[in-house]
Amino acid sequence: MNNSENPLHFSEEDLLIQEKALEEHHLVLFNDDVNTFDHVIESLMDICDHDLVQAEQCALIVHYNGKCTARNGSFLSLKPMCEALLDRGLSAGIE
Repeated sequence: MNNSENPLHFSEEDLLIQEKALEEHHLVLFNDDVNTFDHVIESLMDICDHDLVQAEQCALIVHYNGKCTARNGSFLSLKPMCEALLDRGLSAGIE
């Protein structure tokens, strides 16, 4: 069995990639002049599992500050949420 097949042997690069994927990242929602508050709130509730108050507060923060962290977590857990927000026409990214 070579090193790539041994589950107990990881290269330094493999470990760095795994560590980076598991680090805490931030799903950030950005302000735009297109989407309504209702659309943003509904999207945050559907995709990010916000309750109504949390979604409303996030929408207001985005409106007044230009951006808001909608969720924290690993890159792998946030990526599908970010893509779903983008699919709904919202401006979002992972930091």
